[in-house]
Amino acid sequence: MDFQLTEDQEAIRKAVRDLASSFSDEYWMEKDQSVEFPHEFYDAFAEGGWLGMAIPEEYGGGGLGILEAALLLEEVAASGAGMNGCSTMHLTIFGLNTIVKHGSPELRGEILPGAADGSLHVCFGVTEPDAGTDTTRISTVARRAEDGSGDYLVHGRKVWITKAGQSEKMVLIARTTPREEAEKPTDGMSLFLVDLDSDAVQLRAIPKMGRNAVSSYEVVMDGLRVPASRRVGEEGKGFRYLLDGLNPERILLAHEALGIGRAALGKAVRYANERVVFDRPIGKNQGVAFPLAEAATRLDAAELMARNAAWRYDQGLACGREANMAKWLCADAGFQAADQAVQTHGGMGYAKEYHVERYFREARLLRLAPISQEMILNYVSTHVLGLPRSY
Repeated sequence: MDFQLTEDQEAIRKAVRDLASSFSDEYWMEKDQSVEFPHEFYDAFAEGGWLGMAIPEEYGGGGLGILEAALLLEEVAASGAGMNGCSTMHLTIFGLNTIVKHGSPELRGEILPGAADGSLHVCFGVTEPDAGTDTTRISTVARRAEDGSGDYLVHGRKVWITKAGQSEKMVLIARTTPREEAEKPTDGMSLFLVDLDSDAVQLRAIPKMGRNAVSSYEVVMDGLRVPASRRVGEEGKGFRYLLDGLNPERILLAHEALGIGRAALGKAVRYANERVVFDRPIGKNQGVAFPLAEAATRLDAAELMARNAAWRYDQGLACGREANMAKWLCADAGFQAADQAVQTHGGMGYAKEYHVERYFREARLLRLAPISQEMILNYVSTHVLGLPRSY
């Protein structure tokens, strides 16, 4: 086994680190507090050619693998940008994988070049208020129009749709066959690429705890007309196509959690070296030092599973086990590091000027989204250990 990154991969890490470091903690604090999308950051990464690194070269992308994309996002998070930085580009990397694999040549040619150069923002519409993690119970429907055009009319509601307010398009999953009429619950759902600039679409930003520079939205569609040419792949097979994005998503988010944990740990170590109480730096005290050492150990251990999952995906090997475990381990390690960073700073850890409270809020998100820690353990219990399904 070779755990060494290649020269090209190390070069990617350094270049991303250098670019991301030009945006300070104060920049991200201001964007988070003002609930303002970080356009300057996004544009800088678009101009650098980073947004389409996993999109095929024929469409203007870099044609690289999920490991390279994961390294990019880890470095972005570790720079102090956290989820506010990663979420500006995360969906371009994994969300369009369904179009790369299953979209028509015309659809790929229309969408992928703009996504790669950053001129086109795309969001991902799956989650619904009454379906939660059980995607088979979504109520958003796409029915054929009765005018003989072959178009679909979409009615329904999606929630927690990241970046919908900045996006021109949304990859949407909707029911084209009622659940009770489908052979299996996962049948009868279809994927579409829909336009958000329509009178049939209403957006509402959801006030939330953290990652406020990139807003999440409720999206309501009432008679949204979608041409059949905007369907991704075959009708009724959307859930199957959706799965092509889930393992990469978990792998990318695992690396983002690592990055946030490392950013928080770096702040805590610096503070523990500089803060003097009772005539000694507080880092001399084992009550401060040991929890930080444990956080570093947990981050390094979680990183190994995340790298393993990314490598397996890029090799075309089964990686459901590794991708889910990586997301669980990294989210846990990242949050523990952020929590300990707040504790190390004492009362000042609660103050915005030291930034660790922002890392804490964003690290907490990764234990919930896009799948909770409990649902990952459900997966491991059933699909890895062979225990009876609990739901």
